[in-house]
Order: sequence, then structure tokens, then C-alpha cells
Amino acid sequence: MIPDSDLRLDPCADLVRLPSNVSDREDAIDKPEEACGVFGIYAPGQEVAKLTYFGLYALQHRGQESAGIATFDGRQLHEHRDMGLVSHVFSPEILQKLPGQLAIGHTRYSTTGSSRRCNAQPVIVETRLGKLALAHNGNLVNTTQLREYLIGMGVEPTTTIDSEMIALIIAAEVNAGKGWVDATIAACKQCVGAFSLTIATPDGIMAIRDTYGIRPLVLGVMPDHIGHYVVASETCALDIIGADYDRDVKPGELLWIDENGVEEINWAPAPEPKLCIFEMIYFARPDSWVNDESLYSYRMRLGKQLAKESFHAADIVIGVPDSGIPAAIGFSEASGIPYAEGLIKNRYVGRTFIQPTQEMRESGIRMKLNPLRDVLKGKRVIVIDDSIVRGTTSRKLVKALRDAGATEIHMRISSPPVTHPCFYGIDTDTQDQLIAATKSVAEIAEQIGVDTLSYLSWDGMLTATNRDPNSFCSACFTGDYPVEIPDGVKKSKLMLEMGARG
Repeated sequence: MIPDSDLRLDPCADLVRLPSNVSDREDAIDKPEEACGVFGIYAPGQEVAKLTYFGLYALQHRGQESAGIATFDGRQLHEHRDMGLVSHVFSPEILQKLPGQLAIGHTRYSTTGSSRRCNAQPVIVETRLGKLALAHNGNLVNTTQLREYLIGMGVEPTTTIDSEMIALIIAAEVNAGKGWVDATIAACKQCVGAFSLTIATPDGIMAIRDTYGIRPLVLGVMPDHIGHYVVASETCALDIIGADYDRDVKPGELLWIDENGVEEINWAPAPEPKLCIFEMIYFARPDSWVNDESLYSYRMRLGKQLAKESFHAADIVIGVPDSGIPAAIGFSEASGIPYAEGLIKNRYVGRTFIQPTQEMRESGIRMKLNPLRDVLKGKRVIVIDDSIVRGTTSRKLVKALRDAGATEIHMRISSPPVTHPCFYGIDTDTQDQLIAATKSVAEIAEQIGVDTLSYLSWDGMLTATNRDPNSFCSACFTGDYPVEIPDGVKKSKLMLEMGARG
């Protein structure tokens, strides 16, 4: 039995995870994992559940563990949540049982450890004004204090998850006499950390971002339906249902959407934008728009900057599918070295409970990525990837490329070394598991087996945004956390710093 002190809360905050020593670290995904995607729509007369389904389908890359939709048909709430991919959780028959004029949805990422249907979102709570449904992307760092606050008010949480805490505090404020908007603002002012929320009520929907806007949230309009609005984690979820992007929900802003349109409320007195830079580098889809351009364009600029900083003579440039490809194309354009497809991705590999044989494990990563031997044989290869977290996948990848005949392998990473864990909604290892926190670049190169290794500079990464560099959170590269982390939470991940202090 695992001691309580060893349990870790999932960044999406509705799942208790097994500690790192329980999972198979060699076979775990060697990438940071996004917490979840959220969606909301106000569209009387339209099939809001079906539109939400497709919105979540577009956000599937942000989460593959569970999915849920809640709709309101007048005062009546309808909801369905379950474990699995969006296409597995919902069927035409289920969607027909979710009528209404408004809806919110949620999808979350696949993780190691126990997971239960009851922890799937949206979170549903009762209030004096009717039921409330809440979908959350992000992570609070004061969950323990919120729980104690609720218990002191006589409200007994059923879990230790932060998403439930937010919903329960809103409900408590409503029950104390406030309306939906005032109650939500009061609750948000008590929350410390990252949160982008979509909230459904019988009277309308809300979209809220924390003071720093760490996790993304956008507003869209249905061009053929006046007064119909959509909110989502990314613009790709607007595109799929034919909605037009209007603008980002601002940091510290709450949007109330009902039959009267959109009411804009700045609930935080001094918002300070700090969008997670990893959304730009890796998490969000390349066809999603941030700062008036697609992320594909930004990632190409990262590759061009990388070529300027760390050119090396080679025969071809290849990208690690899919996230490394735009940067690889940019590197190729800036360096003049031809771009080629050297790795083919099996796009149908998902969770499986059938473990590969030991021989398959030792063969590397070919279940997901297979090298093209005739492209690689006899070539000096520059390999572009977006990040290295633990190094296990990189080592297997390099071995597979050498087995395919590559004579030299020069790895280039389109972000700086990841040296610190995230506390704001990204699942990263404890600091002692991050390879760049314990090893030099030369030592990492030796461990993963490349001829040379270079990372993009921190300045280069931020300069390529063409925006104020202070408007991004890059704590995973610097340890400079915009939201203060309580000591108890720090100890769970900042193993090296806490050890040094001790």
C-alpha cells in the first residue's frame, strides 16, 4: 500500500496519481504532458452537444484519458462523462440525450496510475440557483488551503482535487446570496495558480482566466448565427465547427455569455500576462493561432534561430514527428541543408494494456516512430526535436537512427534545457528526473549517444515570439515562477533545490 505522503495530485487536479517510483520510468512518455482542454458554447437552437463533441475532438491532443460534456436545457442539466478518447466516450445516441441551448466540455490527458470515471470533468455541483458545471485547465497551488477553508464553512469536499474546490467555493458563494458572476469572481480571488475555466449555468456560460493567463483560452463567434459564441482552449476547436476567432480571453478577465451577448468583466485589478511558453513550443496544435499567427510559423522561426545559433555541416535535416517538424523545416531553410522525412510516425498507437515483448522494448521506439533506412543510410543527419525531458526516448531514437545507417547524428533542440518542473498544469517529473537539471549538455549528448547536441538559447526562444519576452512564463527553463509556490508544494517536485537548502 502506498503511504498517503507519497501520493501526488494530477495537474488537471481530478486524479490521484501513483508516485514516480511506481511507474515504469523507461517506458513512460518522455515529454511534458498537458493537463486538459476546455470548450464552451452558447447557441440556442443548435445541436450544442454535437458541436461540443467536435470541439473536444479538435482538442484531443490535450487529453486522452477521459472526456465529458454538460448541457443545459432550460433549468435541466444533462451530462455524460467517461474514460477514454472523445470518439469512444460519445456516440450519436449519447449526444442525442444531451439537449440544450448551451454546453461545456472537457478532455484530459492520459497518465500513469489510477484513474476513475468519477474524476472525469466537468465537475457538477448543486447551488440555490440550480446546478453548475465546471471544466478546468490548469493547476492551483493552494488546494490544501482551499479545502481547509471549505471544511471550516461546513462544506465537506468529496475529493482533494482543485477543480472540485473551485466549483464548491463558487457554490458556497452562490448559497450565501451572490449571483453567478459575483460568486465566481469571489471564488477566483481565492485561487492561487493557473486556471482557465468554462462554466455552465442554467442562465448562461462563463469563461475565465487567472491573473497571469498561464493557460490559453479564446473566444469565437458563429458567423451565421448572431448571438452564438464559443470559447475554447485553442483556435483549432473553433475552426472545426466553423466559428470565427474573435479574440483571446484576457488574463484576469471573466466573460458572461447569455441571450444579451457577451459581458466583459475584469475581475483582477492588475493582470500580468504570462502565457506558458511551452504552449507555443509544443502543446498547442501548430494550426492554432497565438499572437495573430499560427504556431507553425513561430515554430519555423525557432528552427531558423536554432540554425543561426548551432549550425553543423550535414547531409539532411529531419524532424521528430510531429512537434519537431516545423522547426526542422525552419532549420533547413536557414541552413541550406535539405529537409527530408527520416522518421515515419504510426498515428494509431494509443494506450495499450498489452505490453510489448522484451525484444520489442530493446529495439527502441519503432511502435511509434520507424526510421526510413534508404533516406538515412550513409548520411550525416541533423535531428530536430522540441525538448528533452528525461532522455530515454532520445536515446532509443538515436540508436534506431544509427541502426538505420546514419553515419553522424547531430541533435538540435528548439527550446532551452528543461531544468525545473511545472506547477501550473503541466505534468513534469520531479527535478531530479529532469536530465538537464543534473547533467551538462556534453553529458546529455554522451548519454543519448549523439555526436553533438545543442539547445536553443532562452533569449532566442523568446525573441522568436516577436512579443514582449516578459509576457511569457518560462519557469521550466529558469526556475523563475510567476506565482509563488508554497513550500509544501515545492518539496514535491523541486528535489534539488530543497535538498540543497536542507
